[in-house]
Amino acid sequence: MDKRLLGIIVCMSSCFVAYAQTQDKGKLKPDSVYKIDEVVVTAQQSKRLVTSQTLEGKDLQSLSSSSIADALKYFAGVQIKDYGGLGGLKTINVRSLGSQHVGIYLDGVRITNAQNGTVDLGKYSLSTMESISLYNANKLDRCQTASEYASGATVYMKTRRPVKDSLTVQGRVASFHTYGGKVNGQMCRNDWSAFVDTEYMNSKGDYPFRYKSQYEDTVGTRANSDITYLRIEGGAFHKGFASHIYYYASERGCPGGVVRRLSDKYDNVGREWDRDFFAQATYDYEFTKAHRIKATAKYAYEYLRYCTDYPENQNTARGDNHYWQNDLYAALSYNYNPASWLGITAGYDFRYSKLDADLKKFEGVERIDQKAVVSIMTSWRGLSFAASGLYQHYKDYTWTNTGAADPLEKVTPTFSLSYTWKGLTGRLWYKQIFRAPTLNDLYYTQAGNRNLRPEYTKQWNVGIEYHLTPKYWNLAAQVDLYENRVTDRIVCLPMKGTYTWSMLNYGYTFCQGMNANLSARWSRKDLRASLITSFTLQDDRNRTDPDNEDTYDQPICYSPKFSCGVTAIAGWKWLSLTVSDLHVSKRMWSYADTEDMLKPYDNVDVKLSANYKAFGISLEVMDLFDVQYEMIQRYPMPGRNYKLTLTYSL
Repeated sequence: MDKRLLGIIVCMSSCFVAYAQTQDKGKLKPDSVYKIDEVVVTAQQSKRLVTSQTLEGKDLQSLSSSSIADALKYFAGVQIKDYGGLGGLKTINVRSLGSQHVGIYLDGVRITNAQNGTVDLGKYSLSTMESISLYNANKLDRCQTASEYASGATVYMKTRRPVKDSLTVQGRVASFHTYGGKVNGQMCRNDWSAFVDTEYMNSKGDYPFRYKSQYEDTVGTRANSDITYLRIEGGAFHKGFASHIYYYASERGCPGGVVRRLSDKYDNVGREWDRDFFAQATYDYEFTKAHRIKATAKYAYEYLRYCTDYPENQNTARGDNHYWQNDLYAALSYNYNPASWLGITAGYDFRYSKLDADLKKFEGVERIDQKAVVSIMTSWRGLSFAASGLYQHYKDYTWTNTGAADPLEKVTPTFSLSYTWKGLTGRLWYKQIFRAPTLNDLYYTQAGNRNLRPEYTKQWNVGIEYHLTPKYWNLAAQVDLYENRVTDRIVCLPMKGTYTWSMLNYGYTFCQGMNANLSARWSRKDLRASLITSFTLQDDRNRTDPDNEDTYDQPICYSPKFSCGVTAIAGWKWLSLTVSDLHVSKRMWSYADTEDMLKPYDNVDVKLSANYKAFGISLEVMDLFDVQYEMIQRYPMPGRNYKLTLTYSL
C-alpha cells in the first residue's frame, strides 16, 4: 500500500477544514440575532410492527468494536461467522436463515454481491455510523424501495450527518503488529453538510493459538492472517438529498484450517486482493402531507483476485483467478396518504449486474433483476396493520446467449399486525420470501448448476414489547417467539467422487426459537449508565430425508441452541467504561461425528475511554480471559489482545 497516498489524504483533509473555517471569519458578529425557519420533527411507530433492535449514539461508539460485524454480534438471533483475524471473512446469519437471506443497507440502499450473495461486514467501519439496526422480516416505513422487502432479515446502517465543522485525527496501535490511522473532516454550510473519512491499517495478524481436542493438542502461531487496507468514503447531504461514495482496497492472507502437527505447512493457503467502489445518491421529496416520492441511483464496481499458486503449499490446488463485477441500480417509490391513518406505497427497482472472470471455460454472464412492490399501512388508535405484495423477476444472459438459466419470477406476501396500549405492544407477522440462486451457484465452472430452484423461506413471529420512561430512566423489553421453514436449500455436494462437486437443491430445515431483549438507560447530570442484554434460544433441525438416520432431525451445523450478550456502560463527564460479555453454547460442526462439538465460550471485552476537550484516548482489551475458541471449526480466533487509540479533534 502506497503510504504517500495516506499522507496526501491527511493533508487534503486538513486544508479542507482550514479553508471552511476561514470562510466564516468576519461573517458572524457578536450579539447578532438570526432567524431560522421552523423545524418539525416527526416519527412513526412502525418499528413495533416487526421485531427490531438498534444500537445508536454513545452506546454504539462505546462498544469494543471497530467493524459492523463486531457490533452486530450482540443482537439477539444473530450468528457471526468469522474465519479468524482481522483479515478473516465476516458474514451474518439471522435466525439460521443463511447469510444470503440477510439484506445489508447503507442509508437505505442495498449493498449487493451478485457473484456469491454475501457481504463481508469487516469492510465497513463504525466511525461514520449514527446507528445500526436489525429488522427481522423488513423495516416498515412509508416510501420504501422494493428491494427493502426482498430479504428474510435486514440490517440498516445509517450514516451520521455532520452538524459542525471539524477535523479529527486518530492513531491506533494494537496486538499482533497492528497499526492504523484515521482522518475525518466535516463541513456544514447553510443547508449543506459533507464529510470525508479515511482509514489505513496494517496488521501481521500473527497471533498465538492452542487447538486442543480429544485426539490432539496443537500449539502454534497463526500464519498468513495478515491484512493491509485503505478505506476512503465521503458523503454530501442537503435536506432530502443524500449521497455516499466509498472506496476500499486491501491485500490479505487467507489462512487455512489448523491441521494436527501440520500447522507450519500451511503458511500460504491463499492471498486475496480487493478493490471495491460504489457511488450512490437518494432524493426524498414530500410534495404535500399526502404525496411523497423517493428516487435512488447507485453504481458499484468490485474487483477480486484470489491466488493459491504457491509451490511450498503442496496441499492446495493452484490457481490465480480474477473476477470483475459491475452493478447499476435505480429505484423509484411513491407514497400516497389519503388520510392520516392510511398510507399506500408503490415502488419499482431495476438492477443490472455483470460478472466476468478469467476462469477456464467460464462464460461471462449478465443479470437483469426487477422488483415491484405495493404495500399498505394503516393505523387506527392503538391498532396497526401492514401488508405488501412483492414481485421479483430475474433474467440472465450469457455472452454467447446459450446456456443461461430459465427466467425466474415470483410474487411473495408479507403481513404485520400490532396493537399498542400505553407502553405495551403485542405483534404478529408473517413473511414469505425467497433468494434467487447467485451467479456462482448457476455458472461457476464445474460446480454451477443452471437448473437450480430458488430457496424459499416462510417466517412466523409473535411477540410483545414494553417501554417505560420514568424520571431519569428509559426501560425497554421485548420477547418474540418465531418459526422458520426453509425449503430447497442450495448446497454444494459431491457428485462423482471427491473432486467433482455441484450445486443442488437439497434440504428442508425447521427452526423454532425465542429472542429476548432487555435494556435500561439512566442519566442524571454528569452521570449516565446503560445495560443492554440479548438472549436467543432456538432449536434448528434438518428435516430433509427421514430415511437418513445420520442427518434427519439433527441440529443444523454451527447453530447454537443458546446464546446471550450483556453490555454494561458507565459514564461520568469525560470518562466511560464498557464491559461486554458474549456467551455462545456448544455447536455441531459435522454430521460425520456428532460427538465432536465446538465448545461453548464466553468472550469478555473491556473498553476504557476518556475524552477531554480536543483529546481522546481509549484502551480496549478483547477476550479478557484469553479464551481459546472457534466460530468455524479449525479456525482459531485470537485470544487476549489489546488496542490503544489516540484522538485529536479540531
